[in-house]
Amino acid sequence: MRHHFLPFVFGVLALITACNKPSANSTGEAPAKRGTIGVTLLALQNPFFKVIGDSITAEAAKQGYDTIVLSADNDVARQSNQVKDFIVKKVSAIVLSPCESRSIVPVVQEANAAGIPVLTVDIPCNEPGVKLLTQVATDNYGGGKEAGKAMIEALGPQGGKVVILHFKQAESCRLRVKGFREVIDAHNATAAGKIDMVMELEGGGAKDVGHNATQDALQATPDLRGIFAINDPSALGARAALEKAGKQDAVVIVGFDGQPEGKQAIKEGKIYADPIQFPDKMGVEIVAAIIKHSKGEDVPPEQLIPTSLYRKADGEKDASLK
Repeated sequence: MRHHFLPFVFGVLALITACNKPSANSTGEAPAKRGTIGVTLLALQNPFFKVIGDSITAEAAKQGYDTIVLSADNDVARQSNQVKDFIVKKVSAIVLSPCESRSIVPVVQEANAAGIPVLTVDIPCNEPGVKLLTQVATDNYGGGKEAGKAMIEALGPQGGKVVILHFKQAESCRLRVKGFREVIDAHNATAAGKIDMVMELEGGGAKDVGHNATQDALQATPDLRGIFAINDPSALGARAALEKAGKQDAVVIVGFDGQPEGKQAIKEGKIYADPIQFPDKMGVEIVAAIIKHSKGEDVPPEQLIPTSLYRKADGEKDASLK
């Protein structure tokens, strides 16, 4: 008896669920297939980009789109080949976070020539000669300013020497550093205790590179007081290097992102603060733009999502953390 009853229950539940879904027709079925969205992201091993990819996939499925989400692994040639493959497959739209904005121009132009809308997510491409439907990103410049305010707060009135762990090939990171530097420069114009930005080092946006760069920074500047790392992986690498050198209490770190591991480190006092991003919102906005475009509606050329400064007190209230 039980075996006959269960399929009936599941059948009723499936019908109820289907009726609650947005439908392309009046029969309560899932939306009709509308095509495929090709997505190539900087590096899926970075949890931040994985959230973007998962968010695009989930939102696209609700609207009847399939997705192909690929990792460019920080490799411009690989990303160009992925975009070329999307063009051959005649996808409905191409979404990319460029490994290097200038180098991606020729293949974006190929997509433009094929009439496929191209959108950027997280990392903009502000180069001449390309046509983009929209660019969805964190307000990286505003976030960099928040990072600057956090550093001023962390160092206090005496100021001190600061190193920047950069990732220069990404436009988003160039904007973060620009905002950070402007706030520190404005502070130095009036403050008695200056903040001296002694050097910029390549942090690679990765733990191992951030770790090695921090070791170099400590050798060059033994009295270092602060590090601004452009993302959580490089900030966590910096923290490991400080611990190894016994300098974890002498040097403060301001990161950027708000990945779970970064937030956990903030809660534990290992990183002072992060301007946090909202990668899930980026995925939602990307798909919304593709849908609008498919209906012939106007899409704004740029959509910036503000950051929010996340400190230890926020970590202590964060139910998602250990």
